[in-house]
Parts: sequence; structure tokens; C-alpha cells
Amino acid sequence: MQTLYASKGSESDNIKINEKFLHQSLDSMYDLFLAQLSLLIEVHKKSKDRLEKTQNKLLATQEEKNPNSKFVNNEVLELLSSNQRLQESIEDQKENLWYLDFEYVDVIFKSILESDVYKEYMSTKTSTFKEDKNFVIDMFTEIIAPNDKLYDYFEDKRITWLDDLPVVNTAILRLLKRVKLSSEGKFFTPKLFKDIEDKDFGTHLLKRTILNQSVFSKEIASKTKNWDAERITQIDTVLMQMAICEFQKFPSIPVKVTINEYLEIAKEYSTPKSSNFINGILDKITKEYIAEGKLNKIGRGLL
Repeated sequence: MQTLYASKGSESDNIKINEKFLHQSLDSMYDLFLAQLSLLIEVHKKSKDRLEKTQNKLLATQEEKNPNSKFVNNEVLELLSSNQRLQESIEDQKENLWYLDFEYVDVIFKSILESDVYKEYMSTKTSTFKEDKNFVIDMFTEIIAPNDKLYDYFEDKRITWLDDLPVVNTAILRLLKRVKLSSEGKFFTPKLFKDIEDKDFGTHLLKRTILNQSVFSKEIASKTKNWDAERITQIDTVLMQMAICEFQKFPSIPVKVTINEYLEIAKEYSTPKSSNFINGILDKITKEYIAEGKLNKIGRGLL
């Protein structure tokens, strides 16, 4: 959707530029994933530095000499910080975000220290692995993910990161929920694609949509004769073109799955009325395809 929107509806046999943009944006999404995990690591480092400075104060009180080290010893944060594969992946980025923009680590760390989540967690000096995990999940969900300054930072850093952030944050949350004390190796560096088919799908959808945009646009126009063309947003047009492409060019994808997917995307990225509008147009098109025998889907229940 991002790539098609950026192409501004131009149809071309040479789509290498658009394909390159797609692949770069997907790689960039994984960079954002690593950036969020490395932020957790940097926050953990900062907690260790703070603890050491407190203990080494010239006139440290007894409490400061023996501070609560529960956050520093959090087993989930320790797993992240000690994971060699994750460290190598972060280093491979060749862009240490939080070294250059350390003030954002300070902002997040301060927010954590001031939060009720942190105060409740630190009200005791010991915890189980489950309690450590629940704290990290709450910390990420309530403090890091919704932070406005971090949100603005990501928006300025890369053009596609703002759209990628909800997907990436959801992926990290799922990862944290699955983490175990025995999690190591590649656990924190999952593959971007589950298999080659998954990787190729986006490229095929992009190519087939671009090469048939004029045909798909005519189909949409025939179902929107009573609509002012300028009132139909570009995003809505792109989403309907992609849906029609799946109807025609991807026989193994059920129609209902296609429609539901694009309605959800419309709710996230387009106008409040877009999902109802798109649903109505796609419903007309599928009924016409069924009546004319043009909806060739493989397998049971795909209509």
C-alpha cells in the first residue's frame, strides 16, 4: 500500500524502482524492530550505571550503598542484554541510534522511574521470572510504546517508520509474552519472513497491481458512477486496486479474507467512512464476478 501510494498511480512495465522501495521499506521495518529492542537494552544499561553511581557516592547513605537492584537484575532484560545474536544484529545496522540520540533513552528511563508500574514492581526486592516478564511487558505497553517524544523521533528518523510502529510494537509484545528463562540464540532475532512464499507474496502483489492499475481503476469507476472522483481518496483507490488484484490473480486467497484485510487497513489508514465505502464497492464487484463466473478460486469455501 505504501509503495503503490508513493507511485501515485503510475502504471509501468519497469517497476524496479517500486520493487526496490518495497524491499527497502520491509528491511527498514526490521531495523525499527531492532531499534525498539536495543532501546530496552540501553534502558537496562542506564539502570546499571545509575545503581553504580548511587553506590559510589562519597556520602552515600546505608540505603544508597545497598539499593534495590531488582530492575538491574530483571531476568528478561538480562536475557536481552546478553543475547549475542541480537547484539550482532544491532551492530550490523551500522547505526547506533541510542548512542547518537541518547537523550531519548534518558526520557524513557525517567518516565519509567516516575511510573506507577515501576514503583509497584520495586516495592519488593525479589521477584520470580514471571513477575519480571510481566513488568517488562507493562513497561513496554504503558510507557515505551505510547511515548509521544519517541513517536515523533521515529517519525523524523525514517519516512516509513511511523506506519510500521504499530506492527513492530505488536510483534515485540508477542515476543515478550513468549519469552522463557531458557530463551536464547535466535529467539530475539526472528526472521522477517516465515518462508520464501511469504517473502515473494508482497512483490507479486505489487507487480500485478501496478501492471493492471488502469484495468482495476475502470472496474472501480464503473461501480462509483454516482461518486465524485475527487471525493474518493487515493488510499481507498489503492486498497480497492489491491483487493481486486487478489480477487483476480491470487486464486488461493479466500474472498472474505481479502475483503476483511483491506477493511481493517482502511480503518487504520483512511477516513472514518472509508471501510463502509470500500466494503460496498468490493461487494458489488464480487457479486458480479460470481454471476459471470469470473471468480476462479481454488479450494472449498474460498468464495
